[in-house]
Amino acid sequence: MTVVSVSMPDELLERLDTFAEEHGYTGRSEVVREASRNLLTEFQDKQLEERELMGVVTVLFDFESTDVEQKMMHLRHEYDHLVTSHVHNHVGNHYCMELFILEGDLENISTFVGKIRATQDTLSIDYSVMPVDRIGGVV
Repeated sequence: MTVVSVSMPDELLERLDTFAEEHGYTGRSEVVREASRNLLTEFQDKQLEERELMGVVTVLFDFESTDVEQKMMHLRHEYDHLVTSHVHNHVGNHYCMELFILEGDLENISTFVGKIRATQDTLSIDYSVMPVDRIGGVV
């Protein structure tokens, strides 16, 4: 097996080690391999291909120490054809939440989420995707 070096903040590494120990993994490499497989396959759901989708992406970041807000605004404009609504909200004294409502195909939504995930200094990113034709119980 090839050895890969990955840089991450100490806090994330500690969380990774704790997670591995608490969930019975043999070590951090096993956790990273599983997480990588999950990340690479999450948008490969054949049931979502060729369908119109709606999605919600939530991003949390510390506005005092980063320029994430500016990066989010650039992505919002770059993907104006995909983002049907956008909400910016203050959370506590130091944090902001960006909420993106998306409508489009799997490829565009997965590219948008990938760019959000690639943005440095985000604290949390969560999303969900659902076919539009499921609205009203139609599957």
